[in-house]
Order: sequence, then structure tokens, then C-alpha cells
Amino acid sequence: MSTKEKDVIARLADRGETALHRLTELPGGTKMLHAFNGLKERVDELSKKMRGVDALEKRVAKLEKQVAAMQRASKPKPAAKPSPTRKPAA
Repeated sequence: MSTKEKDVIARLADRGETALHRLTELPGGTKMLHAFNGLKERVDELSKKMRGVDALEKRVAKLEKQVAAMQRASKPKPAAKPSPTRKPAA
């Protein structure tokens, strides 16, 4: 990174800190910042849970295939129908 890029990043960081400081001075600003931090934590927890759901869906799909294969294997094959016999002509 060049010094010019570092300078831009430093300026943005300073402005962000200034903006956060101003927000805390507003009535209800501190409450708002706490709410945003809580929201971030809840979104992080939700995203972790959703990644877990993907893994569970894969496991369920695999188990469904296994059950279907077991059902196909356990079905009795239909017995051969006896061939119709002709009655003797009288």
C-alpha cells in the first residue's frame, strides 16, 4: 500500500470515529449503537445456524435415498400368474 492509500484510509477511519462520537452525543444515540451491535451479533448467530441447516439438508437427502433403495429392495416380487387352463370341450 502506498502512503497516499494509507492516508485515505486513515482519513476515513478518523471520520468514522468522529461520526460515531457524534451519534453517541445525540439523545438515544447510545441506545441505537447498542441495538446495531446486538443486531450484528444476532445476524452472525443466524448465519451460523443456516450453515448448519445446509449440512442437515444434505444428510436428509442422503438418508431419503437410502430409505427409497431399501423400500425397493424389500418389496416382494409379484408371483407369476397361473396360465389360464382351457376347459375340455364337452
